Amino acid sequence: MRAAAAWLLLAALAQGAQADVQADARAGAAAPRADAQTLDYRLQPRRIAEHTWVIEGAVEDFSRANGCNIINTAFIATGEGVVVVNTGPSRLYGEQQRRAIARVTAEPVRQVFNLNLHPDYFLGNQAWGDKPTQALAGSIAGMQAEGAAYEDNLYRLCGDWMRGTRATPARGALQPQTLRLGRHVLELRRLHGHTGDDLVLIDTHTGVLFAGGLVFAERVPTTPHADPAAWLASLDTLEQWRAQGQFRLVVPSHGPVHEGGRGIAQTRDWLQWLAALMRDSAEQGVDLSELLRAPVPERFAGWAALPAELNRSLTQWYPRQEQQALDRRDRR
Repeated sequence: MRAAAAWLLLAALAQGAQADVQADARAGAAAPRADAQTLDYRLQPRRIAEHTWVIEGAVEDFSRANGCNIINTAFIATGEGVVVVNTGPSRLYGEQQRRAIARVTAEPVRQVFNLNLHPDYFLGNQAWGDKPTQALAGSIAGMQAEGAAYEDNLYRLCGDWMRGTRATPARGALQPQTLRLGRHVLELRRLHGHTGDDLVLIDTHTGVLFAGGLVFAERVPTTPHADPAAWLASLDTLEQWRAQGQFRLVVPSHGPVHEGGRGIAQTRDWLQWLAALMRDSAEQGVDLSELLRAPVPERFAGWAALPAELNRSLTQWYPRQEQQALDRRDRR
C-alpha cells in the first residue's frame, strides 16, 4: 500500500467517537459547521485581501461531522478571470465551491491550481471538468497513482459526503512561472518536503502567500509523503522570502490564515521536536507502543489533530529510526 493510502487507512481505522468529540470541541473555529443531514458544506468565502477570498476548512482531522473538509481553498478575481487554489475533498465540495465563487464574482474562472497530491487538494476537480486544472508534474503522477485509494479511504471516513466522487487528477502539468493577470502578479514556485512537489503561489500585488501543506498553523502537520530535511529547508526558503518582504499574509492549507512567520515557525518547531523525540527514543530502546503513549510538550497540546496525526507519523517513521539505531550499535 502506498504511503498516503496507508496514512488515510490509519485515519479510517482510528475514526470513531474521538473524532466526533474533537469536532464538537472545535465548533467555534472560523469555518461554519457543515450540515451532515443536508450534505451542505456551508462554504462562506471570506475576503482577506484585494480581490482575494479564502474558504476556510475546519481546523480538525477528517470526520463525518466536517465532511472531510479540513482544507482552506481560495480564489483571486484578477480582473482577467478567477484563479482557484485547491478544490477540496469531494465532488460535492467542488460543486458547492463553484456556486460559492459565483456568489462573490461574475468573473469567469480562468485556471484551477492544485498545490499538491493529497486528496483534499484535488478530489473536487471532478466539478471543474470544463476548466483548466493544473499542478506540478510530480503531484499529477501521485494523484494518478493514489487516487483510487484516496477514494476508498475517504469513503470510509466520511460516507455520503463522498457520494459520486471519482479521483480526477489535474490535467495540465505546469512549470514554475510568473503569471500577470490584471494588477495581480502571481509567482508560481516549486518547493518540496511536505511532498515531492509542493507548489506555492505568491501574489506580489497583495502580499499573500498560498503555502499549501508546507505550512501548518495550530495544527499537527501530516507526513505521509514527507522528507523532513527537505521540508525544513523549504521552510527556511519561505522565511527568507518573508524577510525580503515578498509576502505578509499566509494562507496555509490547514489552519488559520495569519500574518507573519507564525505558521512557518510552528511547523519548523514540530518537525524538529518530532525528529529529536524519535532519535532519542530509538537510542534509548523505547518501543513504539511506549512512544505512542508519551506526552507532547505543552506548546503543542492545544493543536488540532492530536493525537491522530502524531500517531500516524510515529507509526510511519519510527521503525526506520529503530533500525538506524540498531545499525549504529552494531558498528560500534
